[in-house]
Amino acid sequence: MKGIMIQGTHSDVGKSYITTALCRYLANKGYNVAPFKSQNMSNNSYVTHDGLEIGRAQGTQAQAAKVLPEYYMNPILLKPKKDTASEVILNGKVYKTIDGFKYTKEFTLTTGLNEVKKALNIHQSKHDIIVIEGAGSPAEVNLNDKEIVNMRIAETADVDVVLVVDIDRGGSFASVVGTLELVFEHRKRIKGIIFNKFRGDINLLKDGLVWLEAYTNIKVLGVIPYLKDIHIETEDAQSEMIFKQKKGNLDIAVIHLERVSNNTDIEPFIYEEDVNIRIINNIKDFRSPDAIIIPGTKSTIDDLLELKSNGIADEITAYIKNGGIVFGICGGFQILGNKLIDPLNVDTNKTTTVKGLNIFNIDTTFNENKQVRNINAINIFNQKISGYEIHLGDTTYHNQPHFSILEDNKIDGATFNNNQVMGTYLHNVFHNDDFRNLWLNQVRKKAKKELKQKINTSTKKEEDFDKLAKIFEKNIDTSFLMQLINKWYIF
Repeated sequence: MKGIMIQGTHSDVGKSYITTALCRYLANKGYNVAPFKSQNMSNNSYVTHDGLEIGRAQGTQAQAAKVLPEYYMNPILLKPKKDTASEVILNGKVYKTIDGFKYTKEFTLTTGLNEVKKALNIHQSKHDIIVIEGAGSPAEVNLNDKEIVNMRIAETADVDVVLVVDIDRGGSFASVVGTLELVFEHRKRIKGIIFNKFRGDINLLKDGLVWLEAYTNIKVLGVIPYLKDIHIETEDAQSEMIFKQKKGNLDIAVIHLERVSNNTDIEPFIYEEDVNIRIINNIKDFRSPDAIIIPGTKSTIDDLLELKSNGIADEITAYIKNGGIVFGICGGFQILGNKLIDPLNVDTNKTTTVKGLNIFNIDTTFNENKQVRNINAINIFNQKISGYEIHLGDTTYHNQPHFSILEDNKIDGATFNNNQVMGTYLHNVFHNDDFRNLWLNQVRKKAKKELKQKINTSTKKEEDFDKLAKIFEKNIDTSFLMQLINKWYIF
């Protein structure tokens, strides 16, 4: 198989962004290309067509590559439950929850590596080119003897490596040289360097690039500018772009949850020019938003208890009593109910029952049966909507108006006071353009602001993939890159 691996000098240097760009560039050239990341850590997951979980970035990269996202593109997904333990998703399904020490000691180089090799072989049988993304840095000397996501995977797949560095954070030349020193015998695999997030006059950088090539004997493939107007779904932490981009006068506030999951539910709002998204971290941040969104969470009870302890729960309740518009998604929907019951210590680390915000007449009992699937529905406005479920807990509805009817005729979600407050288990609910437009116009009308027409986010997303690919092609030595890729590999 032909392929290349994208590694980085640090976390968050833009590996996912570069991988996405390369996938779309190659797909536009007519190649059957697909992404791969052996092990990902993220609570922001993607549900495949057959109801399996992979990292959100690999789902997005597969879309950029114009192929169907599949489990073998990310065989291991770690979903942190607390600082020292994660839920392990293996080949798209829950494997077990395991602490970090046992994971590296008992799983990575045995079951983990074996399953990664199987996934690589499946990849080889289905695609002509593989674009592999690493994680963090390959120079973490405390992890190198047990890692299965960086140089060990480059060796296993027998592909060359391109190293990405974030020049915006400073110290980029030292980061490159230091990384090369600390990858030791694997240095020979690194055949190219990409500088990412560059601002300013490129002429001021050229002498440094010439020096770096001479010093390292590794080609600098190019420099990608700092991009502000291309929106690609984020990997994990709440999107820096959407929460720092101040634009419209429609104030929509997202409640900060420490264990937030699937925060890409919020990202379609970046295309709405009049919408300004901000985070409520504490009472002082609350102010008077035009609407509030309570997102999903990996632990509904723990996050609810924090909202109660910092006073935000009371603020939300008062906001609703004063007519404020609120939307809860998954865990956010559960928080708006009467009771959260955890008899098996599934959602939190202790058996407990906690009162919710008592807006919806529902009770949720957590159990070990995890619901993961793509689903279609009809909402209360008689609109066809689609999304995906990833949640623990069975919700009992007590004469509660619902938000939608699922295609299997089950009730989903709830509404309160003529749709002033709504909630649903469906992630991606705001990716449905008709519903997002309807909800936003409800918010605009109450705020006495101009109503807007629907924006087609699917078209915008494809346009951004193509823009990213063109910028990549313009700024990167793609002929040299193709020389690295055009080598046959046998696993």
